[in-house]
Amino acid sequence: MEEAGAPHFPFPYQPYPIQEQFMQALYGALEHGKVGIFESPTGTGKSLSLICGALSWLRDHEEKRRQEADRLLQGDGGTSLSISSSLSTTTSSTPPSSSAEPDWITDFVQKKAERDFVSKLKDEELRRKKREEHLEMIRNNSQLKYALKRKSCEDDEAVKLLQLSKDPQEGELNNPEEELIVAEYESDDESKTKNKFCGGDDDDEDDLLEEHVTKIYYCSRTHSQLAQFVHEVQKSPFSQDISLVPLGSRQNMCVNEEVRRLGSVQRINDRCMEMQKNKHDQRPKEVEGGKRKRGAPKAVCPYVGAQGLQTLRDTVLGAVRDIEQLLSLARETRSCPYYATRLAIPPAQLVVLPYQTVLHEGTRRASGVQLKGQVLIIDEAHNLSDVLSCIHSSELTGAQLCRAHSQLAQYSERYRSRLKAKNLMYIKQILFVVEGLVRVLGGKCVYVCPVKKITELLTINNFLFKAQIDNINLFKVQRYFEKSMISRKLCGFIEKYAGTGVTSHTQTSHTQTANKENRRTEGLNRYLQTLQSSQQPDTGQQGAAEERELAASPMMQVEGFFMALTNANTDGRVVLHTQGNVAVSSMKFLLLNPAVHFSQVLKDCRAVIIAGGTMQPVSDFKQELLFSAGVGAERIIEFSCGHVIPPENILPIVLCSGPSGQELEFTFQNRDTPHMMEETGRVLSNLCNVVPGGVVCFFPSYDYSRRILENWDASGVLARLSSKKKIFQEPKKANQVEKVLNEFSRTIQRCAVDAGTLSGALLFSVVGGKMSEGINFSDDLGRCIVMVGMPYPNIKSPELKEKMAYLDKNLPHSGGRSPGQALIENLCMKAVNQSIGRAIRHREDYACIVLCDRRYSRPATLAKLPDWIRAHTHTHTSFGPAFAIKKYIHTVAHP
Repeated sequence: MEEAGAPHFPFPYQPYPIQEQFMQALYGALEHGKVGIFESPTGTGKSLSLICGALSWLRDHEEKRRQEADRLLQGDGGTSLSISSSLSTTTSSTPPSSSAEPDWITDFVQKKAERDFVSKLKDEELRRKKREEHLEMIRNNSQLKYALKRKSCEDDEAVKLLQLSKDPQEGELNNPEEELIVAEYESDDESKTKNKFCGGDDDDEDDLLEEHVTKIYYCSRTHSQLAQFVHEVQKSPFSQDISLVPLGSRQNMCVNEEVRRLGSVQRINDRCMEMQKNKHDQRPKEVEGGKRKRGAPKAVCPYVGAQGLQTLRDTVLGAVRDIEQLLSLARETRSCPYYATRLAIPPAQLVVLPYQTVLHEGTRRASGVQLKGQVLIIDEAHNLSDVLSCIHSSELTGAQLCRAHSQLAQYSERYRSRLKAKNLMYIKQILFVVEGLVRVLGGKCVYVCPVKKITELLTINNFLFKAQIDNINLFKVQRYFEKSMISRKLCGFIEKYAGTGVTSHTQTSHTQTANKENRRTEGLNRYLQTLQSSQQPDTGQQGAAEERELAASPMMQVEGFFMALTNANTDGRVVLHTQGNVAVSSMKFLLLNPAVHFSQVLKDCRAVIIAGGTMQPVSDFKQELLFSAGVGAERIIEFSCGHVIPPENILPIVLCSGPSGQELEFTFQNRDTPHMMEETGRVLSNLCNVVPGGVVCFFPSYDYSRRILENWDASGVLARLSSKKKIFQEPKKANQVEKVLNEFSRTIQRCAVDAGTLSGALLFSVVGGKMSEGINFSDDLGRCIVMVGMPYPNIKSPELKEKMAYLDKNLPHSGGRSPGQALIENLCMKAVNQSIGRAIRHREDYACIVLCDRRYSRPATLAKLPDWIRAHTHTHTSFGPAFAIKKYIHTVAHP
């Protein structure tokens, strides 16, 4: 019997008890506006639990709002009292007026507020009904009416939809170079709503697709994970009733093959923006004095049009599709899925998008994502802190800085007479800052000189002083970048004149100054060409990528670095790496306080759910991201569930010594000793003798993996291992991972059928490598996971040392360890948990997990393992009892 008032969770099958507990906890977190940390091991149906729990809450939330509106609009005797009560709750924070107003004035104000409130409720109810009728019509494949309100203004409507408003000061484009000129820069008080996404006139206020309804944003790390989530939604009971919109980058969603072939993300973005602007800047071809206007026809994208975008947008809202299905539909209808999905965000109930789109404020704003009052679910969030730091960090090389300076200087010289004074002022400031950045690396922008190899770490203020650019207001420069779009203008300038020489296109009046600029940069360009040609020849694909990078302007990266320097002095550091010459030297902005960029997300959202398969340990996570962002402990809830497998299906073992009695402790001092390497080989040989199928062995680093395998090859250990299992190694290149995994899987399947001398396959991998996350070693692919040593990060890294110092200074000390020391241990154990979580992927699966290092037996270390593993972990001080593995495998495989 269900409890009265308990939420009902539709599910495609009878849920496990832990799934019901998960959904109930999730429902409560969303209902009460909590920040939830949810841990559910892989194989427990986490995605389905998230979907059914969250969408059940959304269904009930919308029903409650509808009932409340109906109650207030009933018109019975209690309506006035109900409205007054609702108004009092919404205005309770407003202080009472100090002056005593006459009763008739108070009564008039109260009745007017009630009338306005009722009118607002009626408008909301009308929009809701229109929206629901519209979606129902789409789902029933009824005749849709997509005619625009004003046929004669189709281009203007498309401009609004695509956020491509044209600056009124640019005028007619009689010369193809006009689009490369920066328009007159307006003051900082320029209206920020000129290009508002989906904005419109007062006449468009009734447009039902402009209202952002209550929705759930779901984000994850990769597009493949997002696709898997969408497939789970398609299998759920909500698939026919939910409006789902998948978002992606232009690189992933573009269907114009001409643009896709550009390869580089930056070039695809620039080309797309250029083609949209060309479409809406076109004017009827006129003839003046019997002569045609100069300039070739501009390329436009055939997939972008207001009518097609509206049609595809409604189709997206009508059925649940992943990005691949959406791309196929877009190619058939010849419509752009990138823009259509963004237009579908306001009425969507579930928006699926990658980390970058929702966690970076600029990207979020450009995509039309509004978090105010909405629900955000961040999945695969075990490394959320690192993701935030990476997104908001920036790195530049000396070569990029020199190219950016050269290109912007040539741009300024070419269009000097046509740029307004304020534009020239800001361009000079940008050039001045870039020159300062190059000086910090030990060179000048007009030539490259040798420098000493040094790594230096500076605060933001000290870096600005060192570069002698502390007198420049970077906030104003950053606003200029955003409003003038100078980076994109410069990209178009370079794209137009790449390989042709700027002077050949320069007007006669500018030839002398352009030649002077070319002489100034000739040495740099010759040096960069020499540097490129002297490098070792690479594969065709990598060479093409490098060529595309050199052809593009690095000004977008420079702009990103400028933005990073506007962080607070205490929140980041700048790391300078000088490596022999300026071109290969670099500077990197390191974000130390990711909470500063996460705090706005937590503030805007109604509720935030941070979920993952292995979230342990969470102590540093809460301190660094939540408490530092101003979230109180009362708003945070934690939920961790066990696995669906029976207890006997998992055997975690901490192995403190090997077969010969050698203690296993892979510290930096003794892990390279011959005795330790040989003992590790004996452990692995014994395991391969008794474990059928696949064995996956994780080493703490690529360097140690190389050294120990070389030792085993010389000592004959590899030969002994290969007599029992075919050996595979993690590939160096990411595009070879799938090939290795397929061969690994086929070998295990053949061995199971042939019953020959080989009992399976052995895979050597690295913690934090290509096979430690997102790879599925289910069933026979991973009957045993071996963890060699503890993968502590390199504490000599300047970045890590600075991060530890920052935490020690700004976070409270607890448990006898400093926050910096806790960070090291937590990074290690998070990596371990991710690696050992590759096995046991469903209810009937089973595996043994061998942790080869006595340090795993420490209570503080065991406490950082996931609950469902820690509860069954056995510690063995000698090797003999550990060979219960053989009995365990036989018992589970043959019950």
